[in-house]
Parts: sequence; C-alpha cells; structure tokens
Amino acid sequence: MPRPILEETRMLPAIRDRVANWHADIVHNVQAAALSNPVLVVGMAQNPFCRRARRALNAAGQPHHYLEYGSYLSQWRRRTALKMWTGWPTFPMVFVRGVLIGGYQELQGLIDRGELKRMLGEL
Repeated sequence: MPRPILEETRMLPAIRDRVANWHADIVHNVQAAALSNPVLVVGMAQNPFCRRARRALNAAGQPHHYLEYGSYLSQWRRRTALKMWTGWPTFPMVFVRGVLIGGYQELQGLIDRGELKRMLGEL
C-alpha cells in the first residue's frame, strides 16, 4: 500500500512550486549519487547511527559513498527535503543500487543475513 502523500490538487496553486522545489539541489545530489554508487549512505555529523552504518559497511568490506549534510544544529531544513522526498524519517538513509533500504538497523540486518551481497550481485 503506498504511503499517503498530499495530492497537488489539495495544495494552493501558489505554493505548489515551493513544495516541489524545496531544497531541490540536495534531492538531486542524492538522487544522482544513489544511481551512480552501488552503496550510498546519507548522513549527518554527530549522529551515532550514521557512524555505525559506515562501520558496518567497512567491517563487511563493502565500499560505499558517503554524503553528509550538517549536524543536529545545522542544515536541518535541507535534510527535511530528503525526508519529504523519501518518506524515511531518520538518518542515515542507505541506498543499495538506487533503492532506499532504510537506516542502520535495516543495513545491519541485510549484512547479517548475507542479503546485501546478493543485492549487489556478489553472490
């Protein structure tokens, strides 16, 4: 079942552009990086789960690309655009072959079950 998203027809026409283009640059950067890197971690400074995700990938010997946007006190508006785009409420956001797989816990589960290697075509 798809998650509910407010239909454009339920928005005042004057704000539709603003909603559609809310920090579009960060969304485009992440879209491009997710498509051009087998594994992408999008995170923020000072977040322990972002560090854990990167450590888990390093421990699994899995190369990955990392994008960092601010910290708890900076760039939160820009990160909100990513949350609006993906629907994922927390960081990190981990993409495998362009597919959002979740955050640290979901990544660790894939690694533990050997599914990450399968997703990457390494098994």
